[in-house]
Amino acid sequence: MIKKDSPIPIYYQLQELIKDLIEKGELRPGDSIPPEREYAEKYQISRMTVRQALTQLVNEGYLHRIQGKGTFVSERKIEQPLHRLRSFTEDMVARGLKPDSQLLSFEIIPATSQIASQLGIQEHGPVYEIKRIRLADDVPMAVESNYISANLVKGLTEQIVKKSVYAFIEEQLNFQIDHASQVIESSIANQVEAKFLKIKKGAPIMLIQQQTFLRDGTPVEYVRSSYRADRYKFMIQMKR
Repeated sequence: MIKKDSPIPIYYQLQELIKDLIEKGELRPGDSIPPEREYAEKYQISRMTVRQALTQLVNEGYLHRIQGKGTFVSERKIEQPLHRLRSFTEDMVARGLKPDSQLLSFEIIPATSQIASQLGIQEHGPVYEIKRIRLADDVPMAVESNYISANLVKGLTEQIVKKSVYAFIEEQLNFQIDHASQVIESSIANQVEAKFLKIKKGAPIMLIQQQTFLRDGTPVEYVRSSYRADRYKFMIQMKR
């Protein structure tokens, strides 16, 4: 219940009440949220306070608004733990979701200075550039640009890319992928990202840059990805 004599702001109490119902499954994805008026009457609070709580839940991805229809519970975010390295395909399968990729382009290009630096190769050296949309249960999750040295990973084809690059590297080339480093930043979707991710231009996204290394420390992959912030979240386990 709402405690009006509590030092905790009323809007925050309401926000946590609704969030708790969502996390317990009493409000499920797609369910409609009662109008502001109903919450205001039920808890004897102002509609402005209710609006503030719902807006915060929208910003956090728990709810979404559809113009002319109302406010609804959003789909659960996919949680990506950052203590284990595995491919997008492996991760989605482990979660019981159907992974898929829509290949946008696959070609060999000369490495820019940034890509060459990330891969530890000479500038203008040949690299595979793989651009694709990553999907889970047919929902677009990320737009990804992947760069791999063509001199190191030989024989990569469009058919292999449509399956699993990691599996090809480890099972066919007998390289051992060992670890990766990531840089994660918040941003907003540009027109291209919005189109491919099926979100509005200016919607929040997470930009991720990843370097992947073999066991001997050789960089094998450089990836730039734009993830939907409303469908994906990252979890870090920390130990003192």
